[in-house]
Amino acid sequence: MADVGEERREPERDGGCEHYRRGCLLRAPCCGKLYPCRLCHDGAEEHRLDRFRVAEVQCTRCRLLQKVQQRCEGCSSLFGEYYCDVCHLFDRDKKQYHCDECGICRIGPKEDFFHCSKCNLCLSLSLRGKHKCIENVSRQDCPICLEDIHTSRVEARVLPCDIWELGIPAALGYRCPLCMHSALDMRRYWRQLDDEVAQTPMPTEYQNMMVEILCNDCNSRSTVQFHLLGMKCTNCESYNTAQDGKSKQPVE
Repeated sequence: MADVGEERREPERDGGCEHYRRGCLLRAPCCGKLYPCRLCHDGAEEHRLDRFRVAEVQCTRCRLLQKVQQRCEGCSSLFGEYYCDVCHLFDRDKKQYHCDECGICRIGPKEDFFHCSKCNLCLSLSLRGKHKCIENVSRQDCPICLEDIHTSRVEARVLPCDIWELGIPAALGYRCPLCMHSALDMRRYWRQLDDEVAQTPMPTEYQNMMVEILCNDCNSRSTVQFHLLGMKCTNCESYNTAQDGKSKQPVE
């Protein structure tokens, strides 16, 4: 009989997919085909797999087709360190838990999250009493990536502008792509940028140039000295600004 350490390695060793590590394939109740997970199925087929209706799995080691369960009844292989008999989710242990209110499994640990009944979503304890509740926001798509917020494997976040999102594309950096406000606390970076601007003299033709800027964070307008590294808002001291092109005048 395999010891505990070997059992814990079985799902990792025996396979899975890019989404989950598991030692079995799901038999789709809709089309009867075998897939590593519902996401692999949905990506290959023109219909969606209902995770709650899965009734059979095939062991990837001995190929035995059997009722859905955590351990193979033929060779005793462990299909997943974590198993939910509601969602039929198999995976390595990531401190998952099943939320009855959400109706699906979430990545925990459970004690670090709470279920907001109005938003209808599990949120980090750090957001308790500190987020804008929106009725059934989890049943909406992320306005940035268009993925379903409720079933996404990525934790939802609330931006300072009260927009719920699953992830900002790297190309957009620190800004919300919808309102352009800073989505992160940038104060430490702004101070570093102060030093860089002070230590980087501009070419002679730009040294006396003043420009009008609009701050994306506080919506104030300022007239400041132009600098290639960034132009600082005189109201909130943010560098999340844009030149609006309305004025260019030399320093007297």
